[in-house]
Amino acid sequence: MSEAPSSLPAADPRPGAGATDMPPAPAGMEAGEPAAAAPVGPFAEVVELLSAGGPIMLVLAALSVVTLAVVLYKVIQFLAAGVWARRGVGRALELWHAGRADEAAPVLARERGPVAQVLLVALHTRLNPHMRSEEAREEAERVAALHMDRLTGGLRLLAVIATLSPLLGLLGTVIGMIDAFQALESAGSKVDPSILSGGIWVALLTTAAGLVVAIPAAAAHQWLEGVVERAGRAMEDAATQVFTRQPATALRKPVADAGVAFQGAE
Repeated sequence: MSEAPSSLPAADPRPGAGATDMPPAPAGMEAGEPAAAAPVGPFAEVVELLSAGGPIMLVLAALSVVTLAVVLYKVIQFLAAGVWARRGVGRALELWHAGRADEAAPVLARERGPVAQVLLVALHTRLNPHMRSEEAREEAERVAALHMDRLTGGLRLLAVIATLSPLLGLLGTVIGMIDAFQALESAGSKVDPSILSGGIWVALLTTAAGLVVAIPAAAAHQWLEGVVERAGRAMEDAATQVFTRQPATALRKPVADAGVAFQGAE
């Protein structure tokens, strides 16, 4: 009796034959392990918001970087210039009022602040017998104006950023609202509220970003401007005390290194 032919294919004697061909698993991942999700963090959210807001958001982001750079630069400049260092100014004025102007100049020479430098110029010019009182005042005012110009540099840029940022944000909101209503009109009778609501929140995003940039810029501008104004008043007060007090006759002689008075602010 003959054997019925088998309907099953013969087994392949090769090792691993018959197994379903699968693509190789990535390195560091076991077979059958699901792929890891893309990392989502604060940076990814910021990038998503920037791309959703459009070009206006990119401009506001650039303005925020400029604001931070200007504030850091001004703080470093004030520290390097010794704007807050006025200990020697009070001591020099005490010596001047006591009639010891020859001792006041070395005290001021060790200070690098603008108030001390203006006071030093005022002392040199006041004690110079070859200069009239009006000329001495003008020289001190000239040096003070040079220091003020240097200290106020960059503050106008902060004021411009604080003014333009909300306007740019409002512009982005108006453009976004126009796009949202255009999409709503294109939908025709099949109106989907999500189309309008999604366009509105994206449009309002630029207004919020503009305020976020403008508020710190305005606060930093007011603070830095206040520091400069206080330094200017201190310069004026110190120089006025020198010019309104008549020095002793014995002190009406050039102070050492009087040429500093005519060199101005370094």
